[in-house]
Amino acid sequence: METELPRMLNARAAIASDDRFVFHTSRMRMKHVTPDELRQMNAQTERAALELADARPDVVATACLVAIMAQGPGHHCVAEAGITSALRAEGSRAPVVSSAGALLSGVEAVGARRVAIITPYMKELTAKVAEYIEDAGIEVVDALSLEVPDNLAVARLDPADLRDHWRRLNLGRADALVLSACVQMPSLASIQPVEDEAGLPVLSAATATAFRILTELGLPPVVPGAGSLLGGQVSGPAGSGAGTVAGPRSGDTGPVRLGTGR
Repeated sequence: METELPRMLNARAAIASDDRFVFHTSRMRMKHVTPDELRQMNAQTERAALELADARPDVVATACLVAIMAQGPGHHCVAEAGITSALRAEGSRAPVVSSAGALLSGVEAVGARRVAIITPYMKELTAKVAEYIEDAGIEVVDALSLEVPDNLAVARLDPADLRDHWRRLNLGRADALVLSACVQMPSLASIQPVEDEAGLPVLSAATATAFRILTELGLPPVVPGAGSLLGGQVSGPAGSGAGTVAGPRSGDTGPVRLGTGR
């Protein structure tokens, strides 16, 4: 959220030099990716949202994906509504995006009904993620758990390793590959190379979040070298509100302000 998202949006300068972004982050503490610590992290959501409201962002995005999905199917709607309520109480009209909801809409946007996923989680949590995705009507045909419980260790994983990990999945029935179902696990450098080699759409929680942010802002969801979801051939998700929410308006000269929470 704090590394790949800015990298993707700033990469737009190559194709849209007038689009400029600034980033404001409020963190929710978590050291180990366990069900108990995920619940404790979620309890910090209102505090983080209030801190971001002070920056008056144009859009707010929240992670982590598993903290939401571990609470049961459909919880991203609850989480997004809670953050929206906190922002509105402080006078902020920013739309809210969650990485959990973004991944579901990203899979839908590329026309996939069956996916394979890679996660850094322990198998118990990966099973919850798969259950959540399947509740949304998307079949998980295979899943690979890297089983890294330490949150900082997840961030230090080499994204180049994903170019080998994906080969361990059975993609025979898959319409798309989720190379990283976690915004903490780096994957951006491998998204396009794996897509080119696998021959099917490859996305991640981070690329899906970038896609939703851009459509919420009414901007073309295009980022060079970030897979077909952001390749310019996919339109925004239904109900995204693209072009109707707070964002850059005709005559604006300042940068888009993004609030990101984790």
